[in-house]
Amino acid sequence: MEKTTILEELVKNRRSVKPAVMNGQKIADNEIHELLELADWAPTHARTEPWRFVVYSGEAVARFCADHANLYKENTPAERFAQGTFDNLTNMGNNLSHIIAVYMKRGSNPNIPVLEEIAATACAVQNVLLGAEARGISVLWSTGGMTLKPAMKQYFELGEEDTVMGLLYMGYSSETGKPGQRNTPLEQKIQWFS
Repeated sequence: MEKTTILEELVKNRRSVKPAVMNGQKIADNEIHELLELADWAPTHARTEPWRFVVYSGEAVARFCADHANLYKENTPAERFAQGTFDNLTNMGNNLSHIIAVYMKRGSNPNIPVLEEIAATACAVQNVLLGAEARGISVLWSTGGMTLKPAMKQYFELGEEDTVMGLLYMGYSSETGKPGQRNTPLEQKIQWFS
């Protein structure tokens, strides 16, 4: 198969897989490292390389999930607290292999717009997602729970201009992904002038 065809298949077939349908099979740590090596080749203005990753494996997955649930409990007013959400966050890692927290570390060059640093980090995540698809690894890129809240930023001891970009819940699934679909035809997304 030609390289372009392989890439097209990976892009078109990649799907998010929820942790609930993952089967508990473990990913070798060296494969996670290889995926992060792919991430490190994302495009970046002035080579600022703003992407950062915090990897949880083994018993650390359950510890992080418990911490995430406790952040929710500690930072949610009693009238808005939902036991189901707390339980879901606590048990999120039950069928996973790894969790990778992704954040953008703002560089010191004020000439690089924050948007470009966020975009570069998102490109690094896309490299992970495509690499995972090629390896048969299931991933959900999530911003749920406390992920985008100030408490999570404090949890990771991030600077004021740093940004948590999400959590990558990773594992294997026995289920096959649904065929992809787009809601808006491509023609409605393009203006083309010749």
